[in-house]
Amino acid sequence: MAEAAAPSIYSIAAHRGFADALVAGLVPRYSEGELGLARLTLLVPSSRAARTLADAFIRHSGDTGLLRPRMVTVGDLDLDEALGNLLDPLGATDVPPAVEPTRRWLELADLLDEAMAAQGKPPLPGAARLRMARDIARTIDRLLVEEKSPGDLIDPRVLDLAPNLARHWEDSIRLFAQVHTRWQFTLGDRGEVDAATRRNLLFDRATARWRANPPPTPIVAAGVTSAAPALARMLRAIANLPRGAVILPDLDLAMDKAAWDELGRAGMAPEPGETVFAQGDALTHPQYHLKLLLGRMGIAREEVRPWHRKGASASEPDRSRAISSLFLPPQASQTWVHLGPDNRRLSGVRLLTSATGEEEAQAIALLVREALEEPEKRVAVVTADRALARRVVQHLERWNIAADDSAGRALSLTPAGRLLALLAEIVSHGLPPAGLIALLAHPLVHSQDGEKRAAWLRALRTFDRALRGPTPPPGLAPLRRVAAKAELAEWWQAVEAVVEPLLFDSHALPFASLIDAVVVATETLAGEAVWAREDGRALAAMVEDLRLHARDVGTMIEPRDLAGVLRDAMDEIAVRPPYGGHPRVAIYGLLESRMTRADLVVCGGLNEGSWPQAPAPDALLAPGVLRALGVPGAEFRIGLSAHDLAGAMGAPEVVLSRAQRDADGPTRPSRFLLRVEALLGDLATDHREERIPAILPQLDRAPPKAEPYPRPAPDPAPELRQTEISATALDRLLGDPYQFYAQKILRLDRLDPLAADPFDDAALRGTLVHDILDAWHKARVEQPDLAIRPFAEAKLRAAEVHPLFWGLWRPRIVAALERFERWIDEAREQGRTVVATETKGSIVFDGVRVSGRADRIDRLADGSLAIVDYKTGTPPTARQVEAGYALQLGVLGLIARDGSFKADGASISGEATGFEYWSLARCRKDGKFGFIDKPLKVDRKNTGLDPDRFLPAHEEKLGKAIRRFINGRDPFTAKENPDYPGYTDYDQLMRLEEWIAEATASGTRGDPT
Repeated sequence: MAEAAAPSIYSIAAHRGFADALVAGLVPRYSEGELGLARLTLLVPSSRAARTLADAFIRHSGDTGLLRPRMVTVGDLDLDEALGNLLDPLGATDVPPAVEPTRRWLELADLLDEAMAAQGKPPLPGAARLRMARDIARTIDRLLVEEKSPGDLIDPRVLDLAPNLARHWEDSIRLFAQVHTRWQFTLGDRGEVDAATRRNLLFDRATARWRANPPPTPIVAAGVTSAAPALARMLRAIANLPRGAVILPDLDLAMDKAAWDELGRAGMAPEPGETVFAQGDALTHPQYHLKLLLGRMGIAREEVRPWHRKGASASEPDRSRAISSLFLPPQASQTWVHLGPDNRRLSGVRLLTSATGEEEAQAIALLVREALEEPEKRVAVVTADRALARRVVQHLERWNIAADDSAGRALSLTPAGRLLALLAEIVSHGLPPAGLIALLAHPLVHSQDGEKRAAWLRALRTFDRALRGPTPPPGLAPLRRVAAKAELAEWWQAVEAVVEPLLFDSHALPFASLIDAVVVATETLAGEAVWAREDGRALAAMVEDLRLHARDVGTMIEPRDLAGVLRDAMDEIAVRPPYGGHPRVAIYGLLESRMTRADLVVCGGLNEGSWPQAPAPDALLAPGVLRALGVPGAEFRIGLSAHDLAGAMGAPEVVLSRAQRDADGPTRPSRFLLRVEALLGDLATDHREERIPAILPQLDRAPPKAEPYPRPAPDPAPELRQTEISATALDRLLGDPYQFYAQKILRLDRLDPLAADPFDDAALRGTLVHDILDAWHKARVEQPDLAIRPFAEAKLRAAEVHPLFWGLWRPRIVAALERFERWIDEAREQGRTVVATETKGSIVFDGVRVSGRADRIDRLADGSLAIVDYKTGTPPTARQVEAGYALQLGVLGLIARDGSFKADGASISGEATGFEYWSLARCRKDGKFGFIDKPLKVDRKNTGLDPDRFLPAHEEKLGKAIRRFINGRDPFTAKENPDYPGYTDYDQLMRLEEWIAEATASGTRGDPT
């Protein structure tokens, strides 16, 4: 066996541009005349890296052409990529086959049930069970990549940690160990292995083959930085080949030994029996994973040689020195105070700070647009924030620049994935109005037939309008009645044919059968359109994979868990756009950006939680357990993202961008960005990008200055003013005439929300309580002793109120109603009886019909009437009634005196002497729910109207309102009295915000009296 005298291992400095520098060195070293590089085998980390290098070869060869090398992917685990054919040939029968990932996931869920039953624990619900099985699969892969077996979990170093672990960590480790052990026995019985194990075996197979029989053609591993032990052994074998080489990206050869040692053990135990990772290791350092890789390869950093070629997009060597200084570990960073300008120089690097994420996206898009003005200049936007990437793509469209986010987006966020998810929601949660409307309005529904979709949407809009308001009871029958009322019975039959097969009982069913039902509904609504694009193809592959293995394994889940399970599955799949965007613009995620290079690189979203992302700890193994096992901790990925930034900063021009706020509030700048500013010190001001932020406000034409909008004061024609006045509208007519005008003359009512719920909607809550009291009073005619508590709770159950409403509002309502019941019974003993509830009445006053509905009318012992108004909240105060802001009770009293109310065919009229608010709110005096308040100056009250002035005062206000607005020509001025506490339903219609400030400043106000 012939091996090289010393391992051939190189590092390409960040400033040289990895892909172009690699090609520039490979061509003269391995080119063989007309064969070019055809005999060279190039091992690369991912298919994305292979495409990047292919572009670099094209740029290098120009118009002359060049036979490119054979590129074989090592397969990036994070991108779920397979090994290339060289490493995983079809005839590799000596390596056991790998179990299918989806089958493994579903079988692990079954093993999880068995392990929990063996520990005497109840099974997890379906969605949580499958989610935990996915976590177990990830942890198994993590251990297998590091060549750890279930037996390592009982290693003395791990067992010694047990007394110091929290109870939940002990339980999770025990559970994981049981599932892992059972799983290995299952695989052994079938002659299969996990994909990670097979990967290791294939690496070892290639290593043994190359060591025994070195290939006559050159093999070069370029850009592979994974520190997996099996891969490290293979890289060492390649480095030892006579015509082999390993080329690493951005290994810092200039870092002094003290700083290198400060990184920590990095897989090398100082003494036998000690852990290979220490708690103080600098896992977040960008060089840590490279030190780990070198250690596992058995190569000292001093054996690594610099790659002296550079690419066309290389920057100055000073950049690499500055990057090295930038990322020095803590102790070594103290040398910053003595650093000279050469080691601080970051010429070509600009710092861009925006106020918001939207502004940042605009600024980045403008930077890209500007760069493309220069011929052949390439631009790359690198960000871990996919929302920011989408915004940048949208802003570039204004200049007809097509740029796709190569990192893709989750399948669950695509149109095809969203349609499937909406149908799964029906399986899990029935037919909530909002979800049903969203499903039927989905852009893929009947998208292949324009006329059919137009008719479908017209019917849907009508149905949507009819469905608004209180949530209908569950099931198809209530929705069928809504559709029939809206004259859409035929249209609803087509809808019902789709959704009815999705309504299952609550017991567990075969997972595959549930998927089948959802797929049939999907195709019925959208036809082939759902599968036509890249997201549809990804969805089709996922669906086929799921139902194939679910049927084989026999997985059962409850219908209510289907939506969560499918959403989790779709979140795991990234849908990447097809190629065809602008050839000089690329938008990358961190993984996709590795090995890429451009003339201008914009690193966006440099905030904590984005770049770097917050480390996600292992759900099953404690950090100390991972260290004892010899597995890098969660912070290891922060070091990888730091290395990604270091590589991106090697470009000739770099912009480091962040936003001060995002959708969740203020942000914290990335620790990496803070180090850049600290390294620059006073020079940071010179690196601020100020030109682009200054251009942004000028990017769009300023809209023409709007003329000041006057306070609305419509003056409709006399014939339009002839409308009736309701008891609840009189104070509105006097306090805010415009509201009365909009509601009664324009006939504009508030559009109710879909699935309105009393918990959120005070008006709906009041309607619910009024209906309960009305039904109870009517029921007491036949059942005088009917208790209100069970009656009210039965009504609330029938209304299917939200669980929060049941838990929070029901106790308050029932407590207040029980007080009402006691007061009514006590009043009955004193001769006061309830004569009508929810009764309508009217009078004609000055030729205008005045109507009203009384919540309750009682006949007092002296024969006069008492008008009762129920309030779920705080009732109007006596001072507000006196000021004319709450006139309902007085108008109802006038109707009782001068007109009549109708109740069960009989008329009710008479002198009204009692006026009461019965409120369900908490009483200030005793702290209990429910109290009675009278807007009269009685019972030692100092505010309110005198009883003998109550009705005359209301009569005066009613007459004035009719003279001014109904029979007169006074304009319906908006907010005539700003103190009137009216509704806000019409504030947008009256364009309140455009004139209220000026009106308030000028002191313009009306008088409700």
